[in-house]
Amino acid sequence: MRAILAASLLMASLVHGGAVAAECPPGALGVARTIVVDPREHARIGAMQYNETLPLNDREVVLTFDDGPVPRHTGSVLETLASECTKATFFMVGQMANAYPAMVRRVHDEGHTIANHSQTHPFTFSRMSVPQAAAQIEGGFASLRAALGDPDAVAPFFRIPGLLRQDSVEQYLAAHGVMTWSVDVVADDWTHINAAEIARRAVSRLEARGKGVLLLHDIHEKTAVALPEILKELKARGFKIVHVVPAAPDRPKTATTPEQWAAHVPERGLWPRVVVTDMATSAPALTVPSPTSFGVADPPGPAVALSLAPGFKHMPLQPGEVSRAPWPRPNYWAPATAGLFAVPAAQNFQYSHVFAGPHRDTTGVAARKRVASSPAHGVRAKASNRSSPRVTSPFGGSRTASPPRLFGHQL
Repeated sequence: MRAILAASLLMASLVHGGAVAAECPPGALGVARTIVVDPREHARIGAMQYNETLPLNDREVVLTFDDGPVPRHTGSVLETLASECTKATFFMVGQMANAYPAMVRRVHDEGHTIANHSQTHPFTFSRMSVPQAAAQIEGGFASLRAALGDPDAVAPFFRIPGLLRQDSVEQYLAAHGVMTWSVDVVADDWTHINAAEIARRAVSRLEARGKGVLLLHDIHEKTAVALPEILKELKARGFKIVHVVPAAPDRPKTATTPEQWAAHVPERGLWPRVVVTDMATSAPALTVPSPTSFGVADPPGPAVALSLAPGFKHMPLQPGEVSRAPWPRPNYWAPATAGLFAVPAAQNFQYSHVFAGPHRDTTGVAARKRVASSPAHGVRAKASNRSSPRVTSPFGGSRTASPPRLFGHQL
């Protein structure tokens, strides 16, 4: 009887496993690999704020979701992830776990990582005292463990609400063996943008960085709507999903090197590039462009040499002539040697004349002021009724002339 029961159970498990495999379509995104991390060795990760981030290879992405669970939207996110057979890390709020413990268990049972996002999600972590922060941190862990009924089912990962960090809080987390998570890439899904824009920002920013930890929120309907498009684009662009779990006695950490954790590495193709020395090379040469450089063997018409000479005065054109001089044109201040680029001179970067605004005669005004303030007149006389000179604007109307004002470059 026991043998029959055991065989029945084995058959049921095989059938169930086959059903799960059948639900996963061919070519699904899946999970490329799982990284096992030791929070005691790497206490803070995330390129947006820290010098270390997860040791990802090029075109690897870690999906993370904050602020849940909310049954309607978290459930939609889980269905999308299941359709691509991939996994994520959910940073849950303690009071949300208290309200929806069944959803916390569903996230865990479907193989995702459960992490802590504080008890009530206050935006004051940057100015909290350590005891206040500790109450939020430990309260969140207690709520998640109570919802799951298993203390070991919650990863020792914590993301500070709003990423509003401070050293004392991070030191508390590190002292208690908890890894502080920041992010590498955000999709701005908490702002007033639609699902299409969330997907565009997520994919384009991952493409620009080449890899990273992506922050999303499973409490927004628009994020749940954007997620299928995000996964579709990541798959089309050759990205792979990486799942992250904490080390345990039966699960040793993934072997890595310190360089793999470095958050800010030079992007490929950017300056400065590595220069190989002790190589025999010819002297660099740069030929001055000519009409033939642009496929013009015989330029039509007369060639008139023009350049910016001192004072911005150009050589005059004769009637009927057209400016078609080959580049670079001769500089009349310091003619260039044929075949070489002319070195810019000071006159190429300054105005020869300083322009001034309209002038007026202020002699009469000054004289009247002196007379009015003289002791012989006693009380200061009223200003003369004589009006100040007016200047006509070229755009219409007139105004009282103002003192001269210089403008323009004065090198």
